[in-house]
Amino acid sequence: MSTRLYDAAKLTVVTGGAGFIGSCVIRELNDREIDSIVVVDSLGSDEKWKNLVGKSFCDIVPEALLFDWLSSKPSSIGGIIHLGACASTVETNADFLLENNYRFTRRLLEFALQHRIRCVYASSAATYGDGSSGFTDSHEQLESLKPLNMYGYSKHLIDLWLYRNKLLNSVVGIKYFNVFGPNEWHKGRMASYVLKVVPQILASGKVDLFRSHRPDFKDGEQQRDFIYVKDAAAITCDLLDSDAGGIFNVGAGEAVSWNRLARAVFSALDRPPRIEYIPMPPDLIDKYQYFTQADVAKTESALNRKLCRYTLEDAVADYVKAHLLQELRW
Repeated sequence: MSTRLYDAAKLTVVTGGAGFIGSCVIRELNDREIDSIVVVDSLGSDEKWKNLVGKSFCDIVPEALLFDWLSSKPSSIGGIIHLGACASTVETNADFLLENNYRFTRRLLEFALQHRIRCVYASSAATYGDGSSGFTDSHEQLESLKPLNMYGYSKHLIDLWLYRNKLLNSVVGIKYFNVFGPNEWHKGRMASYVLKVVPQILASGKVDLFRSHRPDFKDGEQQRDFIYVKDAAAITCDLLDSDAGGIFNVGAGEAVSWNRLARAVFSALDRPPRIEYIPMPPDLIDKYQYFTQADVAKTESALNRKLCRYTLEDAVADYVKAHLLQELRW
């Protein structure tokens, strides 16, 4: 890393800072002795605020007031990590997704570029669609991608806007794959499988997995690239503090079956595996990714290290034993 573009002595703005990945990024920044952090989020009436307990930051700004706040002090901002968005892959209100995931992000990126502020924003592996065009974070591949849902398309539009305007190398776009781990209690249907099945195993001794609707995948052998949020947060902070620019995959670089993931949860709970297969919800059948695997060569090269400290089994064990069973956030 030859040039530092991020000034950690100034304010670090984290949008979606009370959310799942955002709160873990703040924990990672704190562990790096960075606490001049401005959290941008709408806390609402749920318990998302608990993700901020025990973390060091200097202010909380509601997202509705963000641009007024930014315009008053651009010279005091050293970096922006933009993670705030509607993250529901089953959201069908296209206008809502365009406003929250595209227009808001574009306006924030325009501000960062105008004031030469280092900016990392969240794209998504959902932009890869069914994977027929591969999972390589090459910029030349962007035009050929076909997301399967409106969420993925709203993220893809930002990547395309930057690419077509030759701005992509001036920021960092992170394509997160299947992130799981502490601080996701508030996510409801979008929470990870691990969070959902621990109570099920404790209560009934079994778990459910979706049946496959494709002959080339056996039940439970659909595969995803799962990455622990503690690894994802560290990679995000490393990319902020690098001279890298462009789109980067953030995943484990390994395709893991749902059967293997389920067995890892049983092992963490010291229970024998018992898996039953159920029909997939109709609204997911045509929008379901059967295989994802991040090509992480470009990200590893930019950071000059292997991305993940945790294996899948180690990550699941840490999440279950150190967080879920103890009801502890991170």
